[in-house]
Amino acid sequence: MDGLIIDDNRNTADALHQMLDVLDLPTRVAYGSSAAMSLLGSFIPRFICLDINMPGVDGTEILAYLKREPRLMKVPVIIITSDDQPETRQRVMRGGAQAIIIKPATMDALETAMKQSGVM
Repeated sequence: MDGLIIDDNRNTADALHQMLDVLDLPTRVAYGSSAAMSLLGSFIPRFICLDINMPGVDGTEILAYLKREPRLMKVPVIIITSDDQPETRQRVMRGGAQAIIIKPATMDALETAMKQSGVM
């Protein structure tokens, strides 16, 4: 079962995709919230790497949707963001995220988050 990367920045999403591939974690990529919501209508990912700051529907809104949608609520969510504010960390952890990685993501941080989230 594939994971899902949701990020409006193609370079970031593609870099995450490559790193997760090295960790032997296949993923699909949604470049932004609209593409993600469309894909989530027919796909239950093994895990989700989710950016917070996206135009339109932001990552916190997607996280809230995931945690109230019965078929998706148990999917581990790893937040990957450039927003290192304590309030943001608290909000997403209270919202149901399993881990937070501050951009730019490193292999070590990604592997640690995947283990912490029960994906590996």
